[in-house]
Amino acid sequence: MNEGNGNGKQTVKRERNMGYQEAYDKLEKYGQLHVLQYYDELSGYEKEALLEQIMGTDLSVLAQCLHKEELNPRGEITPIEVMKLAQIEERREEFVQAGLEAIRAGKVGAVMLAGGMGTRLGADVPKGTYNIGLTKEVYIFQRQVENLLDVVHQAEAWIPLYVMTSDKNHEVTKAFFEEKNYFGYNPDYVTFFMQDMAPASDYNGKVYMEEKYKMSTSPNGNAGWFLSMIKWGVADQVKEAGIEWLNVFAVDNVLQRIADPCFVGATIVTGSASGAKVVKKNAPDERVGAICLEDGRPSIVEYYDMTHELMDAVDEEGEPAYDYGVILNYLFRQKDLWEIAAGRLPLHIVEKKIPYLDGQGRHVKPEEPNGYKFEQLALDLVHEMDSCLPYEVVRNHEFAPIKNETGIDSVESARALCQENGIEL
Repeated sequence: MNEGNGNGKQTVKRERNMGYQEAYDKLEKYGQLHVLQYYDELSGYEKEALLEQIMGTDLSVLAQCLHKEELNPRGEITPIEVMKLAQIEERREEFVQAGLEAIRAGKVGAVMLAGGMGTRLGADVPKGTYNIGLTKEVYIFQRQVENLLDVVHQAEAWIPLYVMTSDKNHEVTKAFFEEKNYFGYNPDYVTFFMQDMAPASDYNGKVYMEEKYKMSTSPNGNAGWFLSMIKWGVADQVKEAGIEWLNVFAVDNVLQRIADPCFVGATIVTGSASGAKVVKKNAPDERVGAICLEDGRPSIVEYYDMTHELMDAVDEEGEPAYDYGVILNYLFRQKDLWEIAAGRLPLHIVEKKIPYLDGQGRHVKPEEPNGYKFEQLALDLVHEMDSCLPYEVVRNHEFAPIKNETGIDSVESARALCQENGIEL
């Protein structure tokens, strides 16, 4: 940086000023200069952290909230054909063999979306480190690894596992896996990468400050994982390894089958561009996204967008037309993801309660929604695909999400389902 000029301190100072000016210009461009209001109070480390965050954050999304009503108009929603349990059983052997062949050839990888914290479970720790055991320690991460190990033993081949963390839990998650010896998984096949964060703003598109040296941010949605893989160089590793299919799944469903040979094989044999595991909904208004077609392409209608008309619609056999919900367990072709990443997925603006610093630099934790978070959603990844195989699974065998401490989709309900499936807790 300053070879032999004897003037290191001045050189460092100039470079830091250049970094400040670049950050200032970017903030000015997007009308966010208030981000620097506390800059002169910060320590050297805090200044560097803030400037780095400014340069690494996509501030262009903030303007979208001013015309959010114009974003993402829905097309014509029609039913999609689901591969149901009976159809799967008829061809199970064929599908399993095709899936095992792909796994043994190193063509299948798994991506765990694990950036969340256990806040709603009453624990300020990475969600995957939460212990659901009753008589012994059984962690959410452990359940996922054990589910994947079932397939590793069946195929007699290791499956690359990519764990997406967030800036709130990256180091703790890595340390936890190391402490637990990866729950018996081969660490050579485990890669950690961090999800990109998106700024959180007030209703006028002004980014909130979380600390004097940090803008308020949130994960960029459950479709941001591949862009994050690209940013971390992990997507290049996937391509170089010859992996053709990525099974992406949420950390909190402790019963799901990962890199399931039958699911993988069914997607490949049917010539589908993608696959989505689905369950029969337990009620028309259940809080799961309904698989469907939108303008003739595969899509998902989120539960909060389900109209009474859609909930009441029936198919040719008189059955509910939108009766199958996704469980955030998808299979995507790696080459298609690169093509999608070259464009831009739709942006979803979600109203949330966002903690922030007020004008006097005091922390405020709002009791009501006070702004927006910006997300890209997996439903748009599905919609970008030429085709998708909705693949039904037995609800009580593969769907035990942990969203809450008690009640529906909770630690309690997941424990009961684990015990129902013979899993010792």
